[in-house]
Amino acid sequence: MNNIFVVGLDPFHLSQLQGMQHADAYCFHPLLSYSELKQVDRFPVRYLLQHAKDTFQQFQGPIDAVVGYWDFPVSTMLPLIREQAGLHRGPNLVSVLKCEHKYWSRLVQREVVPDLIPPFEQVDPFNPHAVNQCSLHYPFWLKPVKSVLSHLGFLVRSPEDFSHCLEYTRGHIGRYAEPFNFIMGHAELPAAIKKIDGYHCIAEGLISQGRQCTLEGYSYNGNVEIYGIVDSLREGACLSSFSSYIYPSDLPGQVQQRMVDAAQKVITHTGYDNAPFNIEFYWNQEDDTIHLLEINTRISKSHCPLFKMVDGEYHHQVMLDLALGRAPDFPKGLGKFQTGAKFMLRCFHDGRVAAVPEKDDLEQVYNKYPGTEILLHIHPGMRLSELRDQDSYSYETAVLFMGADNRQNLLMHYADALKMLPFRIDYDGEIP
Repeated sequence: MNNIFVVGLDPFHLSQLQGMQHADAYCFHPLLSYSELKQVDRFPVRYLLQHAKDTFQQFQGPIDAVVGYWDFPVSTMLPLIREQAGLHRGPNLVSVLKCEHKYWSRLVQREVVPDLIPPFEQVDPFNPHAVNQCSLHYPFWLKPVKSVLSHLGFLVRSPEDFSHCLEYTRGHIGRYAEPFNFIMGHAELPAAIKKIDGYHCIAEGLISQGRQCTLEGYSYNGNVEIYGIVDSLREGACLSSFSSYIYPSDLPGQVQQRMVDAAQKVITHTGYDNAPFNIEFYWNQEDDTIHLLEINTRISKSHCPLFKMVDGEYHHQVMLDLALGRAPDFPKGLGKFQTGAKFMLRCFHDGRVAAVPEKDDLEQVYNKYPGTEILLHIHPGMRLSELRDQDSYSYETAVLFMGADNRQNLLMHYADALKMLPFRIDYDGEIP
């Protein structure tokens, strides 16, 4: 058996790992739990490195791979943790940072696909002259050079709005900036990038017009392959929050191929190799243009059940194959459904949770729509603002994974399932 250490192993994804077709070939070992890594006020990056070193030294047996499917700090730290384990497969830290440091990533993208990225500038939120020195036209997006789930991402519409967003950012950016700087300190960086540390932001022009999708792929020995494209639908003010992911994409084939070509150019140019990634694009139907949004150096955990539904396997398998030095051989179209989705239930105002679906409510949905999975993020009595690492405009209260024989039926089944799930939120003031 292969000994696989999983950073942030949690029960939900452990069940998926153990549900893979060849799971009996693997023995999964945790390196900290999800709650220890993510449900904390300060990301324990220093402790994680020391914990990994101690764990590997005490482990009796070969260490075959170290993997992770979470975003920051896991995805960014994997090169350092693998080094602790004496493993040399996988991307180096510099190539990971070229993808995950939002400002550096834009510089790299501009070198090979300049027509696919918006105008952008670095912004120091602690600079008292930042508003006047930014030359971008309003409106534009402001976000830290490192965050997740659009945390501290703001649509800036005016100088007054800009000042307010910078003030809020100054008070909250340290949660990601401090650990990100610690990780950056382990890499040999260009002098110009060293200056743009985790306490900086990027401002960039709007590209959020049209349809968004995510390409799931990998680089193996310099060859970049895409094995799935997932549509990403948004809702809320300025379409700021994800409402669902649907696989497979129904974008026109030639549009998908242009995105694949661009992804291959960018990933190759970063030097990122022997690991999975996902990369997000927009397609504007009106003028038939595509734009690149961002790169993530991991599989999307949100898409794992979708690939299982449609292709017959969780794409954890891609992650494991690469970590073990093998070229992935991922199935296509062997699942129980023709299409699958992850639906995110959201609230756009803070409030106190009064009621959530009970076990009987969930079982009713499961019985009517086999293959459905529901994860609740809230419980009675809590305030929505207690949820961690939400985007700047909404609160994700639950997720539903569902499959169907076509997209129309999928959406109908979801609407019906919602009627069977009694949520009640007591909002502050009037109910939105």
